[in-house]
Amino acid sequence: METTISQDYLDVYKALASPVRLKIIQLLSKEQLSIEELAAHLGLSATITARHLKKLAKAEIIQFNQVGHKKVAKIKVDKINVAFPKTIYELFNVYKTEVPVGQFTNFSVKPSCGMAGRTDYIGKVDNPSYFMDPHRMEAGMVWFNDGYLEYQLPNHLKKTDHLQMIDIVAELGSEFPFSNNNWPSDITVSVNGTELGFWTSPGDFSDVRGKYTPAWVPNNVNQYGLQKTFRITDHGTYLDGQPWAPVSLADLSYDPDRFVLRFEVKKTATHKGGCTIYGQGFGNFRESLQMKLFYS
Repeated sequence: METTISQDYLDVYKALASPVRLKIIQLLSKEQLSIEELAAHLGLSATITARHLKKLAKAEIIQFNQVGHKKVAKIKVDKINVAFPKTIYELFNVYKTEVPVGQFTNFSVKPSCGMAGRTDYIGKVDNPSYFMDPHRMEAGMVWFNDGYLEYQLPNHLKKTDHLQMIDIVAELGSEFPFSNNNWPSDITVSVNGTELGFWTSPGDFSDVRGKYTPAWVPNNVNQYGLQKTFRITDHGTYLDGQPWAPVSLADLSYDPDRFVLRFEVKKTATHKGGCTIYGQGFGNFRESLQMKLFYS
């Protein structure tokens, strides 16, 4: 059954708003029963049981069939889907930018560190000098033990556009030589020089292969991360929809041309477990780093 949040389906919601009627549905999901049989299971009179069945029938959740000399009740639907209104927030325009994880514009990293492309490692592993190699643009996975990577993303908003919200989406994990599924790391996220906060990655995962990780990557090294969404609003910052930090849009300094995004493992971090950033062709998600600017 497909329903919506409207008066048209009020009978359905009323029918479900009863412990007795929920019990009736559970009983009928196993077998067809008569009013008298249901009444015996429920410890109620046949008259009261019939009233409950009438409400379920009116909502088209059950129906009655004649089996021999008995009138039995039967479940009519196997699930009820509720479609909520699609627009629950003010409709904003969105400008979306996606950059390869190797397109960082500034860095300071220490081993273990490296980059990987679709067919092999890019440059030599654990040699930070290769982080300036032009082939870094081809990287689908970048990792470092401590330090930071910075990305510059364009700001194409006009002076007449009003920024309402920023989403930063990234697939992240810790960094351990080979891998360690229990290896926490505090990864700090900053925008335009303002720290939003840090997220503690639980590990450097290789329990199963990444959905998009190339076949050449060994099974015992980084395979995938966790996709995290950092949302900056005018009343604070949220991580995956939950309140995370007090930083708001008003706390950010704005460059008319760009936004600067930084992922960092600080020397002062409690858990210094490194950072791995996954992009296209690696991990469990198709996307690379994304920034979405919501504006009106």
